[in-house]
Amino acid sequence: MQNFKSFSEKLKNLSLEGFDELALELFQFQAMHNPVYSAYLKARRIVATEIKNILDIPFLPIQFYKDFDVISFSKESYPGFFSSSGTTGMITSKHYYWSELWYRRHCQNLFESNYGSLHNFHILALLPAYLERKGSSLVSMADHFIQESESDHSGFYLYNQQELISKVSDLQGSGRKVLLLGVTFALLDLAESGLTISNPNELIVMETGGMKGRRKEMIREDVHEQLKSYFQIDQIHSEYGMTELMSQCYSKGGGKYTIPYSIRVILRDVNDPLSISLKSQGGINIIDLANFHSCSFIETQDLGRFDADGMLEVLGRFDASEIRGCNLMVQ
Repeated sequence: MQNFKSFSEKLKNLSLEGFDELALELFQFQAMHNPVYSAYLKARRIVATEIKNILDIPFLPIQFYKDFDVISFSKESYPGFFSSSGTTGMITSKHYYWSELWYRRHCQNLFESNYGSLHNFHILALLPAYLERKGSSLVSMADHFIQESESDHSGFYLYNQQELISKVSDLQGSGRKVLLLGVTFALLDLAESGLTISNPNELIVMETGGMKGRRKEMIREDVHEQLKSYFQIDQIHSEYGMTELMSQCYSKGGGKYTIPYSIRVILRDVNDPLSISLKSQGGINIIDLANFHSCSFIETQDLGRFDADGMLEVLGRFDASEIRGCNLMVQ
């Protein structure tokens, strides 16, 4: 636990120039103390002490979080875990945390660095399916946002669409913005409900991805166009996160994500997962320094590209990957 507190302080005081140094330190730490990652490196004949550049660090396939406990030290060091959503019969990922309070505060820091204080918002969380099971990191984050907003109007919603729409309309002109944080299938259900929203001038709609087998998968552009038309707003915001990561990225429209200070995205060649892509498009590998207690180097099953301004666009998933609860749609 002392190691985790030390790394949390280093992350808190991280400078832009210090990212590579901390990433290399975490690599050496996890190569030694994380049995799953250590065995993976051994299987690939990687000598950890020979790695001197973050571009040479191997990324652990995200599937390992389904099959193993990806932790440093013993399981007794962890008070609990987050689990991914999934359709019936699907094996879900399990991500142990060293401190849920630390995770919640980290999420708050990342959100507020993009949107300002949570005190400026009423938080309305439309997260059916996620609320109906235990262990969702998204629900933990949303619950913290609701509490930190200190608004009597903030809260969770399941299938009570009329109550939600009435709340959105009533809060217009309240002096705060309204953040409607919703899983994609629930937002689309709302858009097709026939209920009418009045004057959504202070409304931010943020989709978190996820169809959970409830609806046919759709490309992001079609989802956003449908939601923009219904909510009468110009942009749909997005949150890109997953059970296996402690950090999140945010988009204020167009599916273009700003990369937070705790993350580095490195694209890999789609035909050779062990090589870095020489193009602006490829498979998404993520270094998440906030994963200091588990594994900071994750090979996701998502495809992405960088635009001319260095913003990340998530294009979808590899064809053979399973449907993921908190990722966006195939294309």
